[in-house]
Amino acid sequence: MQTPLTVMDFLDRAELVYGDRVGLVDEPVQPADSWGEVTYRRMAQLARAQAAGLDRLGVGPGERVAVVSHNSARLMTSLYGVSGHSRVLVPVNFRLKAEEVAYIVEQSGASVLLVDPELDEALAGVPVKHRFVLGAESDAQLYDFDREPVRHRISESDTATINYTSGTTARPKGVQLTHRNIWLNAVLMGLHFGAGDRDVYLHTLPMFHANGWGLPFVLTGLGAQHVVLRKVDGAEILRRVERHGVTFLCGAPAVATAVLDAAADWDGPVPGRDRVRIIVAGAPPPTSVVQRIESELGWEFMQIYGLTETSPVVTVNRGRAEWDALPPAERAERLVQAGSPALGSQVRVDGQGEVLVRSNTVLEGYWKQPDETAAALKGGWFHTGDGGTLTDGYLAISDRKKDVIITGGENVSSIEVEDCLYGHPAVAEVAVIGVPDRKWGETVKALVVLKDGQSADEAALIAHCKQRLAGYKAPTSVEFRDSLPRTTTGKLQKFRLREPYWAGRAREVN
Repeated sequence: MQTPLTVMDFLDRAELVYGDRVGLVDEPVQPADSWGEVTYRRMAQLARAQAAGLDRLGVGPGERVAVVSHNSARLMTSLYGVSGHSRVLVPVNFRLKAEEVAYIVEQSGASVLLVDPELDEALAGVPVKHRFVLGAESDAQLYDFDREPVRHRISESDTATINYTSGTTARPKGVQLTHRNIWLNAVLMGLHFGAGDRDVYLHTLPMFHANGWGLPFVLTGLGAQHVVLRKVDGAEILRRVERHGVTFLCGAPAVATAVLDAAADWDGPVPGRDRVRIIVAGAPPPTSVVQRIESELGWEFMQIYGLTETSPVVTVNRGRAEWDALPPAERAERLVQAGSPALGSQVRVDGQGEVLVRSNTVLEGYWKQPDETAAALKGGWFHTGDGGTLTDGYLAISDRKKDVIITGGENVSSIEVEDCLYGHPAVAEVAVIGVPDRKWGETVKALVVLKDGQSADEAALIAHCKQRLAGYKAPTSVEFRDSLPRTTTGKLQKFRLREPYWAGRAREVN
């Protein structure tokens, strides 16, 4: 027997087995009026009512519903009320400008746009057939409790969500993730990281980003509790960990750093010691951050590597029994690797150093971009665009291929230089890029944000690197900044950092 794997499997089980359990604790200060505590039975009722509301609007199977929202109970429920009832959810990065959101709405063909109240004015000019500002008033229009929704047949190969990439290219591409992609990714996340019904998960990760890495699905299906955090703040994360008994959270290295900074000023024992596990992804974290998470917080550090196009899990890294007795620095060096292939994933590195992936979690395609799809899936493998090495079953990401700096014929990984600079006590943030150089073709430049109250000059930071790296890898210049541009998920937007240095040139390589 074979039955289709669909996203509704997760909420259906939660309603059946854990119906009376509080499954979702909404952000208490939502501008859209908080839903407060929501049981799994109520969450399933809300999802059905949302689907019935879309029926009433005339939004049919396969139509796209876009939502631009910070983390909220309404956004999470839409994963089921929209995708679980034959439509396609388009979760949009809430930091995008109006013209960028308008492009996504138009390119996806969305007929419905749901907007966070905080973004109402900024996105007022985005054209769409049906527009709703999330809140108590629109709830009455969007949720129809008086009728049962039409349950259209869903195939596991149907598109469930279209997730637009974070904008490292001129125009984001719409990644089509199927019900099968999402289902298998979610189960793999739960399996590799030991999720269960005793877990309390804090949504520090934006739900729009690769559908919250699949955790809103698997943790729902297992009956865990979700605690919604609207905006990342290190001290508030610690408060929620203490108040709700949080056991599990995720984020980019910047999130981990925010927690570490807050912990330094925390009055009393840091909450969650020997209980919390944190998954970090989005960029390879500095080894110093890994050590501090495990020693200062007493939290278990774990890592995944993946992309929106892979739902996102590709590799996983969690401490092995063989590593338990290792010194902290050596253990951190093992954990900072991207990890080993997730169950069912095949990973290899081609002759040009690019990481290739074959898996059931790989995207169906880019929405209405057949040429881009064909290029990404050439040869039956997904081409990640990342450079890396695979040793003894463990993948290490060296850089985005375009972020490798070639100076005097030598390849320099910007990540390696960044990790070195993070080891300097005065450095809070750093981005390393290649800039044009008449003699060497391009040369290494570091853009640095210093910690509050700390000081360092260019010469000191260059000397710090030269003591620890081959001379050609050390920056030839350092520029100090107040901040560095990042995506919502904490990824450095190096294409923006490079632009002024390469302006007027045909290509960003010399």
